[in-house]
Amino acid sequence: MANFVADAQVHGHSIRGQRSRGIRGRFLFMLPLLLFLSCPSSAQDTKAKELYAQSIRLFGERKAGEAIPLMEQAIKQDPSFADAHLKLGQLYEFTKRFDAALDAYRAAIRLQPDSPASAAAYQSLSTILLRLGRYGEALPYLEKFQTLFAPQSAQHKRVARQIESARFGQEAVAHPQPVDPKPLSAVLQTTPSQYFPVLTPDEQTLVFTALKPEGDEDLMVATYNGESWSPPASLSPGINTNDNEGTASLSADGRLIVFTACQGRKGFGSCDLYLSRKTGADWSTPENLGPTVNTRYYESQPSLSADGRRLYFVSDRPGGQGRRDIWRSDLDAGGTWNEPVNIGSPINTPFNEASPFIHANGQSLFFASDGHVGLGGYDLFVADSLASTGQTIGWSTPTNLGYPINTSEDQASLFVAANGTRAYYSFEEQKDGVSQRSRLYVFDLPESLRERVKPVSFLKGVVADGRTKKPLSALVELIDLKTNQVVSRVHTDATTGQYTAVLPSGGEYALYVSTPGYLFKSMSFDFTQPIKGDRHAGTGIAMNVPLEPVTGGTSAKETLNNLFFESTRYDLADKSRTELDRIAAFMKSNPTVRIEIAGHTDDKGDAAANLLLSQKRAQAVVAYLTKAGVEPGRLQAIGYGKTRPAVPNTSDENRQLNRRIEWRVL
Repeated sequence: MANFVADAQVHGHSIRGQRSRGIRGRFLFMLPLLLFLSCPSSAQDTKAKELYAQSIRLFGERKAGEAIPLMEQAIKQDPSFADAHLKLGQLYEFTKRFDAALDAYRAAIRLQPDSPASAAAYQSLSTILLRLGRYGEALPYLEKFQTLFAPQSAQHKRVARQIESARFGQEAVAHPQPVDPKPLSAVLQTTPSQYFPVLTPDEQTLVFTALKPEGDEDLMVATYNGESWSPPASLSPGINTNDNEGTASLSADGRLIVFTACQGRKGFGSCDLYLSRKTGADWSTPENLGPTVNTRYYESQPSLSADGRRLYFVSDRPGGQGRRDIWRSDLDAGGTWNEPVNIGSPINTPFNEASPFIHANGQSLFFASDGHVGLGGYDLFVADSLASTGQTIGWSTPTNLGYPINTSEDQASLFVAANGTRAYYSFEEQKDGVSQRSRLYVFDLPESLRERVKPVSFLKGVVADGRTKKPLSALVELIDLKTNQVVSRVHTDATTGQYTAVLPSGGEYALYVSTPGYLFKSMSFDFTQPIKGDRHAGTGIAMNVPLEPVTGGTSAKETLNNLFFESTRYDLADKSRTELDRIAAFMKSNPTVRIEIAGHTDDKGDAAANLLLSQKRAQAVVAYLTKAGVEPGRLQAIGYGKTRPAVPNTSDENRQLNRRIEWRVL
């Protein structure tokens, strides 16, 4: 996953703003200028000067193959001709003969080791060595190179960054991460290159960017059946065009996509972000995210939060900290994207950041950067949200993902599965320093990184009418019971009723499924305590949700799963407020509805005591609702004790289910 992938964001619109030139090619665009501007100041032999001049002329005519022998003859004629050694190195580098180029640069340096005239040789030699990952060899040249500049000069500081990278790279290679990337599947390789993979939390739907032989980039989709991947297909004829679409991001339910398009569509700048929604099997016509998100500058490489309500992306708009920075925009309650904010330091640097990926946990941000210390070029990093710790808004100091996830090549992007165990990326195959093709790979995340990425579980299923089984369009909300704040808010598919909701680890959550005309369904998830068998640690839970209509004959009833009492007590715990407020809101929006609040216990203990406890618990709920403004005449409290178990009292798990509060429409 080197230069080609890093540069081909959308074909022809690279991270650096230029077409990829392949490995070692980062500085080659300067060679013609260097060759013509320099003069053979160190030549002593007239014949050598003539050969040198002929070689320069031929290269100016783009005849590098013919220029090289003449430069070699000039050196043979005058071995002390330092400038000829330098130009020969540049010619070798231009033709991708890197070992020969290194020898030529070394020769130039040996002739004038302390002269500023050797600066170009030091620069090119150390740059090639760094791009080859030969950090130990590069260090002494870099350290000598640095002495040619004043300590406070820009050149001195630039070389200092290279020295820091060389030392970091040397240490990283000496202590590699235990990773073993494997090709994802040969069946996906239907085009010359594939890159920027994104997946749904169940890892069964894959969307990626494919480069076609004609140079067009499209978004492709493939599905996994538990054993193999399907052949990739175009994501949608309404999304893919004859121009380029790429670098997509999916919401957790796979029904919202944001992608980049740089040509063809009417936009605001060089590259814009577009959004499409899936209903049933169809994607909507892509919408430009508008002038708040898109500008006349460059916007690309989006990453959506799991619920699709927060968007990270890359832009070079004014107001940033560097050339290209990571920005963030939130979707407000009215469905409008807010003014983007720069996520600031320590993520963004004076250089370039790229390809942000916010993990499904909403806390782990992966991104690429050439501004942080790494192994060379763009490296991949991870940082943690400080907001989740309660300290402050911001991010922790980024951590380099290490070798061999990062190498001396550019690493463009990484996708980490919701369960935090696997990572997907693209690896670029090269030949003689030229990018050949890019393929999708997967590897198990090493333990050191798994500890950084909190896994998330997810619920998926279908919401339907409990009586007719007709799929329903419904709202699915996840609430943090400690803060009473909405963690996630998604809608079911209006056609199929399907939903996917992410469940973060480490907290207590209430999940509500609701739609007008039906009792809401409440579910409770406690991830603060270890679960037997680690059931919820990054696993998926299939749960179809039948909703009971308020009217239609038989009285509708539901269990209130987020009401909490101390054992043998009837005082409502503070975290019950979320559920109680939901009931109050339901009653206010359904002013003609009357309900029964019913208390139930298990079979342990004295029957009379259980009956009294269940009655008092039901009355406590009614008291709260009355205080919240619900008319007392619309509420009825009754305790049933142990007389109406939901399931047989044959286990602790069943007894817990029987200790409950239900509400029923009268």
